[in-house]
Order: sequence, then C-alpha cells, then structure tokens
Amino acid sequence: MSDVLVKSVADKYAELIKQKENEDGSELSILNLGPTHPATHGIFQNVLLMDGERIVEAESTIGYIHRAFEKIAENRPFYQITPLTDRMNYCSSPINNMGWWMTVEKLLKIEVPQRAQYIRVIMMELARIADHLVCNSILAVDAGAFTGFLYVFQYREKIYEIYEELCGSRLTTNMGRIGGLERDLSDTGFRKLKAFLKEFPAAFKEFEDLVSRNRIFMDRCIDVGAISAEKAIAYGFTGPNLRAAGVDYDIRISNPYSSYQDFEFDIPVGKSGDTYDRYCVRNSEIWESVRIIQQAFDKMPKGPYHADVPDYYLPPKEEVYNNMEALIYHFKIVMGEIPVPKGEVYHSVEGGNGELGFYLISDGSRVPYRLHFRRPCFIYYQAFAEMVKGHLLSDAIVMLSSMNVIAGELDS
Repeated sequence: MSDVLVKSVADKYAELIKQKENEDGSELSILNLGPTHPATHGIFQNVLLMDGERIVEAESTIGYIHRAFEKIAENRPFYQITPLTDRMNYCSSPINNMGWWMTVEKLLKIEVPQRAQYIRVIMMELARIADHLVCNSILAVDAGAFTGFLYVFQYREKIYEIYEELCGSRLTTNMGRIGGLERDLSDTGFRKLKAFLKEFPAAFKEFEDLVSRNRIFMDRCIDVGAISAEKAIAYGFTGPNLRAAGVDYDIRISNPYSSYQDFEFDIPVGKSGDTYDRYCVRNSEIWESVRIIQQAFDKMPKGPYHADVPDYYLPPKEEVYNNMEALIYHFKIVMGEIPVPKGEVYHSVEGGNGELGFYLISDGSRVPYRLHFRRPCFIYYQAFAEMVKGHLLSDAIVMLSSMNVIAGELDS
C-alpha cells in the first residue's frame, strides 16, 4: 500500500517538480513521512514534497489500523459494544464508554441516578486529564524536553489506579453499564481520588513551569500550524483544536449531559489556533477538570449507582450464583436476548480531543441496525496536509503532536 501511494503521489507531484526546476533551478524531493516514523505512531502516512527542509505539498493517507468497528458493532448485542469504544481513543476510554451508554439510555429513555451521573463526571474528567497529559507531555518530548513527561506520567498512573477501583481495569476500561455503573466507587477509590486532588496540582504546576515559558519550546510552537476560526469550523474541528482557534464551543456547556449543568467551570480559548495555543488550551482544561472533579467530590449525592432497569442492567453476581431467575436474566442481557425498541438517536459527549458522537438506529432487534461513531480525529486530521504547507519538516512533527491524533480513533 505504501509503495503504491508514494508512486501515485509522485506522479501527481511530477508537474510541480518540473515547474519549480524551470522557475529557479531548485531541486524538489519527495519524502515519505510515516507510517513507520515514531511521530506518526506507526499508522499515518504523509507523502511530502520538499524544497530542502520546507514542505511544498503534502498528501495524507489513513487505514493502516482500520478494524471495521462500526460493522462489527452492527453484529453485536448492545452490551458487547463497549469494548469496541475502548479501542478508539484509548487515552481517555471512559469518555467513550459513557458516551455509548448515554446513547443507549437516550433510546431507552432511562433516567440515571444522580450519584451515578456524578461518578461518571469524575471518571470522564479524570480521563480528560489523562488524555491531555499524554498530548502535552509528548508534545514537549517531540520538541526535545523529556523531563516534564516523567513528572506528569506518574499522575496518569494514579488516575489508572482510581479506574481500577471502579472497574478493575486501566487502559481499556469497559467502564459503565446501561443505567449507571457496574459498581459504586469504593472507599479506597474515594481516598485515592482525594489524594490525587491534593497532590496533582503542585506536580502539574511544576510541569508548566518547566515547559510553558521555555524559550526553545515557545520558538518551536508559536506561529506553527496556525488555523483560523473560520477554517477550523469549515474542516469540522471540535474540542481543544477548535477552542485554540478562538471558538468557545464545548458540548458540556452547549448541550449538558450527566449533570454537567451542576458544576461551575470555564471554557479556555486561544486566539491564533497555532501549536502553542493548542498546548495552552489543553493545560487550562486540565485545571478546569480538576475544578469539576473537586465540585463533584464535595457534592457527591447519596443513593443508588444504577437505575432500576432489570431488563438491561446485570443482576448482582451473588444473585447470579444463587438464584436461577437472576442467572437467566444475566444470560439474556449479555447475549442480547432482550430487544431494544425501535428508534433513531444521536448523542455526543465532549471527548478528550473533540465531539465524540454516536448515531444509532435500532430496528427493534438484539443488535443495532446501524451505528456510526463520530470520531473527532478522523475529521480534523484531514486539515493536516494543508496546515503543514510552507512549514519546515521539524514543524510538522510538533504540529501533528499538538493536534492529538489518536491512531485507534482515526481509523476505527
């Protein structure tokens, strides 16, 4: 596939190369950036037309990790689709999980108890912090600064330990259930969360002090890969990449879900939409996520952690082991023997890197008739080829890093 693409793009570039040679005698070359380059995650390919170190043209391709998730989901019972969502943006998989369950709950018209909603908010904001820590610390690494990465990754590990207390898993969490959560957050989980809220701000401040005003980092990022608000909207940008261009669109505010309307927080925006603005917006969003988590922790409601929907919510394990009716219901739910009513819904959440949406059509059977994942990476990556034009090759690396393109979500 790679050789075929390079040849076809080379044919496309041939006229440009001849024209440039005739104009000023300069010699253009073709560079294959990815998919095996470390900065392209072993997944993306960009064929660049280079004038020395400067990029004249670019052609992107995807598909190296395409797994046909939407078609697989259309042949799976609703309960067995969550693991697929884990493997899209695996840097913040709880947000994917919650978004999917909220879509199904919207179709079933299930009202989730407030305690479950608050715990979901905590997990989603922890996931947002983890996602942004990965993006910004790796951006610093790509610019030559490794120390900050080590400072913050230990706190990503602490976030994973909180995940473990709720679902027993870390990266691909399979967190949440139709109607709420599989289990309540344990006392140990709350203790770990409290410790995180106490310790993390100082460590993150240290990261910002190391990186944000570093002269080399600023020179590498400012005015690199800038995109205007108009062009960002035209390309379908959402999330931090859109807000960095100056558009204050955030689904948690424009269309609140899971009790987000109960919390006070600001929407950070940038001005120029360049690499440095994208970095700064994500940093500011981390502080806002800490603020939201603290409010949810302080105002945590009492009550159940799941809705009373026995047709769709798995019975407790002790009942499954000792009660025949519970065992039957467990089997029917897992195997999708209880059909979901006919309907057509779209639900979106504010993912770590933009609007993550699920468009679901049910024909009343045990599996979705149609299911489409709106992956933000897939939509905004199309702008990369235009954004890199006129920049140096080294700029393309930090630009790609700042866009936070997650391979699993891009291809899906």
